[in-house]
Amino acid sequence: MSQVLIVEPTSPSRAALKRLLEEYGHAVTEAGSITEARSHDLESFALILADLRLPSGLGTDLVPLAGDVPVVIMAHHASLRAAVDAMKLGAAEFIPRPFDHDELLLTLQRVQKTQRIARQNAVLKSDLSREYPIGGMIGSSRVMHTLFSRIAKVAPTESTVLILGESGTGKELVARALHDQSRRSDAPMISLNCAAIPESLIESELFGHEKGAFTGAQTTRRGLVEAADGGSLFLDEIGELPMEAQARLLRVLQEGEIRRLGAIETRQVNVRLIAATHRDLQALVRRSEFREDLFYRLNVVTLSLPPLRDRGEDIVELANQLLERASHRLHKTNLTFAPSAMEAMKRYHWPGNVRELENAIERAVILSDGAEITIDLLAIGPGLERPAPAEAAPAAEAPAQEPAEADNSESLEDYFIRFVLEHQDEMTETEIAQRLGISRKSLWERRQRLGIPRRRTGSRGPRRSQPEG
Repeated sequence: MSQVLIVEPTSPSRAALKRLLEEYGHAVTEAGSITEARSHDLESFALILADLRLPSGLGTDLVPLAGDVPVVIMAHHASLRAAVDAMKLGAAEFIPRPFDHDELLLTLQRVQKTQRIARQNAVLKSDLSREYPIGGMIGSSRVMHTLFSRIAKVAPTESTVLILGESGTGKELVARALHDQSRRSDAPMISLNCAAIPESLIESELFGHEKGAFTGAQTTRRGLVEAADGGSLFLDEIGELPMEAQARLLRVLQEGEIRRLGAIETRQVNVRLIAATHRDLQALVRRSEFREDLFYRLNVVTLSLPPLRDRGEDIVELANQLLERASHRLHKTNLTFAPSAMEAMKRYHWPGNVRELENAIERAVILSDGAEITIDLLAIGPGLERPAPAEAAPAAEAPAQEPAEADNSESLEDYFIRFVLEHQDEMTETEIAQRLGISRKSLWERRQRLGIPRRRTGSRGPRRSQPEG
């Protein structure tokens, strides 16, 4: 089902078009003029069908107002020149009236398909520019073959999928594979890391907002759930989603509808949810930090990603692929691993998984002077299976010392733990990060590494809406 806006000055013609489109599964909104059409959020529609001549202007005047939404123009006694002019102004199609119903339906279907392909291409181009650990999933081990088999089975279904795995194992690559092999592959996959967005903004990010819904909401904004309509929505680190947003997400899964912040009316959406986390959601449910009903909605099909240390000889294949990629990017050629370096990589624990492997290889390529990547360049080996705490945090992200509170004998890690525990009940995550002189994402990553879960009940971030459902 798609949302279509009909802009037609004559009531009988409007009613006839509405009946026709609704009969074929479209949700139709009507407008009799440009002014009336502008009272709606034009970018929320999948397609706009407008007559060329309207009381307050031309149908082509809607093209610049509609953003990426395709506008199809209809015209009585149309000339070839009028059609050419309309297309030059950005109309997706031009249909002379009177027209056959089948002709109209086929035209609208073609326009929507073209639009979906354009959206998919835009998303794919964006993905290609991002720094993934690898260009795709690589692995010949038994555990990876099992994973590939399960992806092939679940991808063509509409089932919600929960991906479990440690940080850096490639959960987003699995989500991308699920989407690409699904029947929704010609629509976009929209991704969001729930841990990277402040609690006070995540509901607006996911569900959108109306103009004036809260301070700073100067325009109406469509959320990521609406942007994924017809496609897939990937929520990484869903265990970090605040309770209020969990309630709204549950309504999306149960009813297939959302309501923007500050809006009265609900909107129908059709998305497939793929979620991922490295946390134990059942443990969060027991501690009342995650909704039990949402957990069971998510836990339809579960895919578990093995950590790199459990993938056997896959590390050799991955390391060679990553070395080739880093060498190409850094303009170095004919680099190989020394035998001792390869053995060290196979023995190493890799707590950061594939992401840590990629960073180690990139660092080694940068520092290399010869043709071999040695164990010293990788900075791994006996006694380094688990990095020392002081080495785990980059110097640029070291907490800002406060003379009144910091003890010279106290390590940076001890200081971090003490500061967070002392202030997390009266400060938001953003305020804690600012005081420590690090990013909010770095704060979240250190919490996970040091086992300091966030206390949502202590957060004093603003609440801008009441939960639905």
